[in-house]
Amino acid sequence: MTAAHSPSTMPIAFLGHGTPMNAIEHNRFTQAWAEFGRSVPRPRAILVISAHWYINATAVTAMARPRTIHDFYGFPRELFEFDYPAPGLPELAGEVAEVVKPTWVGSDTDSWGIDHGAWSVLAHAFPDADIPIVQLSINGERDLDYHFDLGARLAPLRESGVLILGSGNIVHNLRAVNFSLPEAGYDWAQRFDDAAREAMLGDPSGYPALAGHRDYAKAVPTPDHFLPSVYLAGLKAAASSRDNPSTTVLVDGCSLGSLSMTSYAVN
Repeated sequence: MTAAHSPSTMPIAFLGHGTPMNAIEHNRFTQAWAEFGRSVPRPRAILVISAHWYINATAVTAMARPRTIHDFYGFPRELFEFDYPAPGLPELAGEVAEVVKPTWVGSDTDSWGIDHGAWSVLAHAFPDADIPIVQLSINGERDLDYHFDLGARLAPLRESGVLILGSGNIVHNLRAVNFSLPEAGYDWAQRFDDAAREAMLGDPSGYPALAGHRDYAKAVPTPDHFLPSVYLAGLKAAASSRDNPSTTVLVDGCSLGSLSMTSYAVN
């Protein structure tokens, strides 16, 4: 049972979601997500930045009943039948648009919903699906600094009971996946994951500079899965300017050679 909502500032988190199968599997990663969900005060709503809503604009969902999106193929039927029937919170779209000004954020009332980057982790962290879920799209036409700044601008939402959750993978190279390495990573994947951890735990303002890391091209062949962690870094930097937040590594390690499952929470 999740605790009743507290007026205290809500935590923020980044969860490395891996493959869609994690939605219906139980392993050390999903256990960590479940423990995180049990540890936090009950949010008024959850704002999710998922790697899988990667478009050419910045938008936020504003429907009362977001649909469960099955945005993948080639997986078991059980995944396609999975439903996460959480409500939306249309008024939060307006709050997001207001708090990030002058950055423009559109309002999506019918095209998106809750994608598997969101529900694969929410199914474990908040299995009752009774907390309103709103998603913020990732604008694929913007650079890392834009997303870092946008993350920082979202910080005031935490004061109104909104838990902000990024879902992606710091290392995500599907072309290099090796199924013989279920809980291990290539040297380059581990190096980049370690560098990201050093920045996240140390000085998050330097997180966008990871684009210059020697392993960035292999670890981040496309930015979609990496960018949710940039939002966490921006949020943490904003929190650090006011207080001294604590950052916890919820679970770490690479999977399938070329995926990082490292997950963080900031309180």
